[in-house]
Amino acid sequence: MSLIYETVPLRVQDVKLEVSTVHSFTSKPPILFLHGFGSCKEDLADIHIHPYLKQHGYIAYDAPGCGHTHSDTLSATDIPFLVDTAEAFLEHFEITRFHLVGHSMGGLTALYLAQRNPDRVLSFVNIKGNLAPEDCFLSRQIFTFKSDDPEDFFNAFIDRTRTSGSYGSALYASTLQARVRPKAVRPIFESMVQLSDEADLLGIFLALPFPKMFMFGWEMRGLSYLERLKKGGVELAQIEESGHFPMYSHPLEMYRRISIFLDTIGRN
Repeated sequence: MSLIYETVPLRVQDVKLEVSTVHSFTSKPPILFLHGFGSCKEDLADIHIHPYLKQHGYIAYDAPGCGHTHSDTLSATDIPFLVDTAEAFLEHFEITRFHLVGHSMGGLTALYLAQRNPDRVLSFVNIKGNLAPEDCFLSRQIFTFKSDDPEDFFNAFIDRTRTSGSYGSALYASTLQARVRPKAVRPIFESMVQLSDEADLLGIFLALPFPKMFMFGWEMRGLSYLERLKKGGVELAQIEESGHFPMYSHPLEMYRRISIFLDTIGRN
């Protein structure tokens, strides 16, 4: 079955959105993917042709401020707004049960979406979503490299990312100009930092009542909370030869681990 692209009009917190979506449904609950900052709805779209994942179906959208989605109020684009957008999106497509996959910013959005809808989520693959202050290595730059000009900050951010020397970062940086509205960067980054510094994200994640996987690139193997996740029953998936973007650096292994995780859930 081919991917279907369509633009969906939504109104969230009195903000008018034209949401760019993609989906390929089957008879089973779909995999809802929430992408990270500067990424896009197609990051995991190969799910719809993957031999061990396509049975689930796939649905995703470009977050407000990103990709081909249009918002009439970019200043509203913080994490709570993104969570409300996800709920409105699910309501539009009348999706009641789903597997959840979120990367980075999308992982943080997915965390709160799951907390608010625990009876609807069948499983959660958290691909290096924020769980602690140490996860703000990108978003905290809004404070460490202060600028009053959104364009200047964003251009400098792209340059720093391009030359960081981490797996996938050069490829990621090469697409940022096309995928992000500069005026959406500050509200997104400030919200991510605030929640990572002040909220008990790790506690929220551990308390979710369904199967969970935390996926991270080899470069992130020193995260301080990995042992706590393991003791809390979260399956850990370290992706070799990868950093913050396993979908760019090692997609075959990423899909393999997700498919094994979902297959195990289906057999239990």
